[in-house]
Amino acid sequence: MDGAKSYEEIIDFIACGTTPEMVIAFRPSEAFAQRVTELVERSHDGTISQEERSELDDCLQLEHIMVMAKARARQHIQLGQ
Repeated sequence: MDGAKSYEEIIDFIACGTTPEMVIAFRPSEAFAQRVTELVERSHDGTISQEERSELDDCLQLEHIMVMAKARARQHIQLGQ
């Protein structure tokens, strides 16, 4: 899975319409998780290429965005109760 496909996974999720509950329940695909693990291992080993480093950075940005979106979704749910 490359960086572009990582973005597509998140874009497809958002484009389908979401609720706060759906945002909280979202989990990345197994392929995405495996790729991130592989890239992190290569980074720790010092064998990561510049292209892979860029891909890892993109994945980590996506992860951060989803963490923030989940926090905001929880706030929306709490305010709605």
